[in-house]
Amino acid sequence: MSGGVDTPLENICTYVRSENLEDKAAVITRLRRIEGQIKGIQKMVDEEKFCGDILTQIAAARAALNNAGGLILENYMKNCIKNYLDGSSEEEGIDQLIEVLLKYSKQN
Repeated sequence: MSGGVDTPLENICTYVRSENLEDKAAVITRLRRIEGQIKGIQKMVDEEKFCGDILTQIAAARAALNNAGGLILENYMKNCIKNYLDGSSEEEGIDQLIEVLLKYSKQN
């Protein structure tokens, strides 16, 4: 990155911060629920359940994972970029936001 701040964004923006503990707990809860869904899908495959039912569960797990990602992305946009922009040029922060958004959107 160019500009006056040498600290990488990854070191400034972490999800584990005291002001984000409720958000973190909500994401962890969602991820544990998704983990249970995945284990249920594995069991369905092992028990040779109907493919349509398995695919329905996969779609539900994918949607739940996208929702968890959306919470993290929302937090990133609201808090991390704002904090980063406090010590850098706006262009650098916008470039970083675009990079994260592109990475996230490629997976959906």
